[in-house]
Amino acid sequence: MTTRPDTEVVFDPATYADGVPFGALARLRRDRPVVWVEETPVLGWPEGPGFWLVLSHADVEHVLNQPALFSSSLGATQIRDPATPEALRYVRNMMLNMDPPEHIRLRRMLSRSFTPRAVAGLEVRIRRHARTICDRTFGEAAEGECDFAKDLAADLPLLTLADVLGVPAEDRWLLFDWSNRVIGYQDPDYATSAEFDPGTGTGMAAEALRLRPSPDPVTGRMPDPRTREGMPDLYAYAHLLAEYKRRHPGGDVMSILLAQRDETDGGRVSAEEFENLFWLFAVAGNETLRNGLPGGCVALLENPGAADELRADPGLLSSAVDEMLRWWTPVMTFRRTATDDCAVGGQAIRAGDKVVVSFISANRDGAVFGDPDRFDIRRRPNPHLVFGHGPHFCLGAHLARTQMSALFSEVLTRTSSLSAAGPPSYLRSNFQRGVKRLPVTWTA
Repeated sequence: MTTRPDTEVVFDPATYADGVPFGALARLRRDRPVVWVEETPVLGWPEGPGFWLVLSHADVEHVLNQPALFSSSLGATQIRDPATPEALRYVRNMMLNMDPPEHIRLRRMLSRSFTPRAVAGLEVRIRRHARTICDRTFGEAAEGECDFAKDLAADLPLLTLADVLGVPAEDRWLLFDWSNRVIGYQDPDYATSAEFDPGTGTGMAAEALRLRPSPDPVTGRMPDPRTREGMPDLYAYAHLLAEYKRRHPGGDVMSILLAQRDETDGGRVSAEEFENLFWLFAVAGNETLRNGLPGGCVALLENPGAADELRADPGLLSSAVDEMLRWWTPVMTFRRTATDDCAVGGQAIRAGDKVVVSFISANRDGAVFGDPDRFDIRRRPNPHLVFGHGPHFCLGAHLARTQMSALFSEVLTRTSSLSAAGPPSYLRSNFQRGVKRLPVTWTA
């Protein structure tokens, strides 16, 4: 049997349905920490020009710290190039795909919208949501079985994002379907997600759903969800929500944002900017945590002694959450584009080349993390890169940690044991380390 090159293994989305190829990543990181990867045609997607994959912790930090040399805007931040110049133009309006000074302006306004009062209110509601979800799942039973990914992990980020965005609670499963379609476009289980019940939603949801695309009758594929044309229902909902919030502002973060005027030019967030921020929160804000939570559970299932230690000493939960995030690493890669000839890790790179940073590799770099494959809830320091690094460091990092702590505090308090009830099912994606199903049994 022919052995595939490690670069082909780590690029192929199908690889990840069986688990992350940590062995291939470790060999590449040791031998060629900045390596060229061919973009072969996969899953109906055409071949691309190829990219440099950056694997060491130090080199990933180096790339992320230099937005002038490694641009988020030139080709956006996904490995695959946007399909058309118009698609690229539109996604450049998303904060994730901006360079300074545009990125600084929008980030400043968004940062100011997370006021201490708003964040404190969100923290209270997160803990309340976690209790409600665990009440529903565990009840008063002495033991039971559930799907941790769906029954426990899926709803908390949806409820939190509904609070942040001011989305009515009955519409929150729209966020679930949208993030499935975007993040899971390489996986047939997710690409046509339709968990939302139209009969329970608001008028805004009903109006948006009229625009929901259908699979192509010949290929069976949905339109590219990384384009505006591929997600017309999401953008229609965002537009309706923005109009409503301008007329009826609340205490949520998005209402505060829409009411702000920029201190430099006095301008407000445009409709296009708001729609893209809504996309960013609804998709990225949901999916990262939705996979981080069951990823943390996988860590505890594989290391049951850690769960016992956390029950005995809840004070360890803060460091345990960071270790869950490092050990799992929900977002595995992000892309930049070189603006000039340069070098990374001794490798010459030309202007215009794609440069893809591997968070999943950097977070297992033995030069930074002792015994990096071991799950260690006492690991300190823990300079993982789950939330990125540099000017694009995730604004939602605090809320993500709060949700992880709240849910695992409730789960561990209410159970004396957790064990696998069957094999997990992983997302077919080279971008998100996703968990589709995670059956577990528990004892109260």
